[in-house]
Amino acid sequence: MSSTITVTFPDGSAKQFPSGITGQQIAEGISRGLAKNALAVSVNGEVWDLSRAITTDCSLVVHTWESAEGKSTYWHSSAHLMAEAIEAVFPGTKFGIGPPIENGFYYDIDMGEHSLTADDLKTLEEKMTEFSKRDAPFERREVTWDEAVEYFTKKGDPYKLELLQDFKGEQISMYHQGNFTDLCYGPHIPSTGRIKFVKLLSIAGAYWRGSEKNKMLQRIYGITFPTKQELDDHLFRLEEAKRRDHRKLGAELELFMLTPKIGGGLPVWLPKGTIVRRKLEEFIKAELLQRGYTEVITPHIGNLNLYRTSGHYPYYAESQFAPIKVEEEEYILKPMNCPHHHQIYSSQPRSYRDLPVRLAEFGTVYRYEQSGELSGLSRVRGFTQDDAHIYCTHDQLKDELVNAIELTQLVFTTFGMPVKTRLSFRDPAKPEKYAGAPEMWDQAEREIKEVADAIGLDYFIGLGEAAFYGPKYDFIVRDALGRQWQLGTVQVDYVMPERFQLEYVGPDGLKHRPVIIHRAPFGSMERFLSILIEHYAGEFPLWLAPVQAVVLPITDAQTEYARGVQETLKKAGLRVDLDARNEKIGFKIREHELKKEPYMLIVGEKERLAGAVSVRQHKKGDLGTMSVEALTAKLLAENTVQSPTA
Repeated sequence: MSSTITVTFPDGSAKQFPSGITGQQIAEGISRGLAKNALAVSVNGEVWDLSRAITTDCSLVVHTWESAEGKSTYWHSSAHLMAEAIEAVFPGTKFGIGPPIENGFYYDIDMGEHSLTADDLKTLEEKMTEFSKRDAPFERREVTWDEAVEYFTKKGDPYKLELLQDFKGEQISMYHQGNFTDLCYGPHIPSTGRIKFVKLLSIAGAYWRGSEKNKMLQRIYGITFPTKQELDDHLFRLEEAKRRDHRKLGAELELFMLTPKIGGGLPVWLPKGTIVRRKLEEFIKAELLQRGYTEVITPHIGNLNLYRTSGHYPYYAESQFAPIKVEEEEYILKPMNCPHHHQIYSSQPRSYRDLPVRLAEFGTVYRYEQSGELSGLSRVRGFTQDDAHIYCTHDQLKDELVNAIELTQLVFTTFGMPVKTRLSFRDPAKPEKYAGAPEMWDQAEREIKEVADAIGLDYFIGLGEAAFYGPKYDFIVRDALGRQWQLGTVQVDYVMPERFQLEYVGPDGLKHRPVIIHRAPFGSMERFLSILIEHYAGEFPLWLAPVQAVVLPITDAQTEYARGVQETLKKAGLRVDLDARNEKIGFKIREHELKKEPYMLIVGEKERLAGAVSVRQHKKGDLGTMSVEALTAKLLAENTVQSPTA
């Protein structure tokens, strides 16, 4: 073993250090400020504790709270601190798993007959704060499998013993802080004292290891921050998220419904929600027409052999509904549209002169989700994808990728959602997860990156995020609350043309395989709308609003005139309601303000005689009196698809 190692830093510089140096020592050598704020390091892409010895040449990144890896490590350690508090307050608790998540952490626990309450969470918060002040170090210890089994047998923790069965015969790592020891791969922050401000958010039920056949455990969700201001800001955003919850707004604004009489995870679009969805479809269809797509429609079920050919079955059998026997054949509810589109492509001979062929469909697909995982429109069993498959020559691939990326970026720009891009590549350590020859993957990943570089995409690489048949661009958007969502996808596929024997005749007269691009800017219409409702807080721009204006006569004497105003605006192509109820005008104004309708057109005797309306805009109030002609022109000018910054 060499007595020195070479460490390469993110800026490309390299430096030699003694073998066995720790990440903490390297951070101290860079600056005192960095050493003070360091939480973990990445060594050759793997996140480690700062205290672990580094004995080989490596690339190294120091992580602070500002990085995603730093936050994840901080919250992982917070989960262990919470577990220590739980064990102190409720001795005998059995522990499942306690990972970090996107915003915070959770721990699954078995407390026997005791059901946690809000008061219990408050007690645990106080205990966590008490333990954090002790500033106990997180200490990693590597033990044999037998030693780990002996420890958790003595402790009487069956869940840890079950987890250990997956690692039989391997070396095991355990972490200890204060009075708590856990089975854990790590990494962790240096000590509990870094965890300053704690909030335990909620209690939920969770089946052990996600299986309904196992015991239901209690899950505690929490979050921690280094500063009180960050905690306060996060709690404010959570309250704002509750106000914007698409499930709440969907019911209040009469957009969609979910009922067990139809089935869990099968949303029904109500008239107003259908308008929003259709306007989104019209928006994207207009773009597809300009970009040379052809629309198709495929069935809701398919022969099981179609999915055996693609490889989706049996690989994803657990996420698909059980096959249906029809005479001597088996069918399944369509889990994806692509195999159907491949059949359309292969239904006639193709020449290189015919390519690219761009097939688009708003295709409804079905996936099996456990009932506990269903959530409004964001996690459903039946959903519609704005799907398309582009069949092109290799020479056309890069131009087609640019076109598909530009379309996807246009969608997010239109809705005012900043976007960054993940290049989702295979995990080289797990080649068994991916179909096709390695050289195909090498080529596809290289081409994806070359296009991203050429058009200046803001991207990062995610190893292990590829689909089993190809690498892809995943577009991650940020909504009005700063939350991140993975939405549109553009994927390169060299595998399915081989599996389905797709061909075209080239200029040389020989048969060649096309390349397939899988592309879905919205992704799922249901999930996209769940995000869009919350992004706008239900306050849609005029072109998307189900009801764009409502006419409110003050008394019955103005009802006929108000109806004429409504008809004039409707003939101009606007969506306008009339509220002629015998209610006070103040009551009607308050009610329609809560419905978030963009405009209220109030008609009294003065307006009737003048052939005008008094205009109120949602959240802005009185805009004054306008003639019906001027109002029509104003609304028509506003009733166009445009980005918030346009």
